[in-house]
Amino acid sequence: MIRLHDYWRSSAAYRVRIALNLKGLSYEQVPVNIAPGADEQLSATYRSVNPQMRVPTLEVDGLKAGQSMAILEWLEETYPEPAILPSDPASRLQARAFADTIACDIHPLNNLSVLAALRQDFGADDAAVKRWYHDWIRRGFQALEGFAAARPSGPFLFGDTPTIAEITLIPQIANARRFNMDLSAFPALVAIDAACSELEAFRKASPEANKPA
Repeated sequence: MIRLHDYWRSSAAYRVRIALNLKGLSYEQVPVNIAPGADEQLSATYRSVNPQMRVPTLEVDGLKAGQSMAILEWLEETYPEPAILPSDPASRLQARAFADTIACDIHPLNNLSVLAALRQDFGADDAAVKRWYHDWIRRGFQALEGFAAARPSGPFLFGDTPTIAEITLIPQIANARRFNMDLSAFPALVAIDAACSELEAFRKASPEANKPA
C-alpha cells in the first residue's frame, strides 16, 4: 500500500497525486495540515515521518521519502507504464528542464515558509508579498511560454500524453490563479492547462477535489 502524507493545497503534493493517478496506482492519503496556525508538519509525530517537515512524503513498504520530484522519478522507475517521461533522451532532458524550471526556480521562492519570512523578517505587507509571488512566476513562465508555443502540434508538450512537464505546470498555474495573477500573456501554457483539465487523473488530483469537507 502506498501512503501519501498530503496537504490538499500543496502544489508539491498535487504533483504526486497527478502522477499516482496517471499511473493508475491506488494510495492512502494521510492529511497533514500545513496551513499557518495549524502547522501539523512541525509536530514531533510528523517529524519522525519526514525530518524536513514538509509535504509530501511517500511511504511504501517501510520506505519513507519526501521531495516531490524525487518521488516522481521513483514512480517512473518503479511503475514505468504508463510513462511520465518521453521515450527519447533529448525529449526527456527537455521535459526535466521544463519541470525543474518550476520545481527549482519558481516554487521554492513562493513557498509558505518564504512568504512568512517576507512578512515576519522584512515587514512585507500583503501587496508586497503578492508582487513577489507574481514576479517569480512571471519570470519562469516567460521562458516556459516560449518553449510551449514552439512545440509540435498536439495537446501536450511532448506528444499525445502528459509528462512530468505538465505534472509540474498545472499545480503552478493553479497557484498563480489562487493569487489572482493575470495569465493572458501565457496562452500556450493556459492551453496545456485546459487540455489537462479534460483528464480524470488531473481532475481527481486538484485541490478542489481534495479539499477537506
